[in-house]
Amino acid sequence: MRIKDLVLAVLILGALALLVDLLKREETLAGHAFAVDGDTLDIAGTRVRLKGIDAPELKQECVRAGRPWACGEAARRMLQEALRAAPVTCAASRRDQYGRPVAVCQAGGVDLSEHMVQQGFAVAYLGRAYAGMEAEARAAGRGIWGGSFEPPVDWRAAHPHGF
Repeated sequence: MRIKDLVLAVLILGALALLVDLLKREETLAGHAFAVDGDTLDIAGTRVRLKGIDAPELKQECVRAGRPWACGEAARRMLQEALRAAPVTCAASRRDQYGRPVAVCQAGGVDLSEHMVQQGFAVAYLGRAYAGMEAEARAAGRGIWGGSFEPPVDWRAAHPHGF
């Protein structure tokens, strides 16, 4: 192998190592936030998707005691209440199909995804990290578990322009 080829190979490997390092880095977002819906928040104009959960869509209705109720709006209010505790810190390791950071976010030391599932206003989603908390909320009949609802993923499929 010639020196020129060896130098080129080292440069290519170095560039690949840098690229891998850049792709593995977490993106950190922090500041005051407001709830867009039950699983999305806005920090200084950046929409952030909460990791590991799926909440009812803003326009979604659920049924409780035989009557429809605005569970999507209730989920947004629940998240907004949690955001009042303190500024938010989010650590995102990837982005979703809409370009939003998908993050584990905390406000006042509280994991917001965990809070939403515990209160019964979101289901555990992708990876099922919050499945135990979902089972507790379901057993207690909290939030959406106090009646019937269409899973948010199914609701979105049935209402592609409704959210």
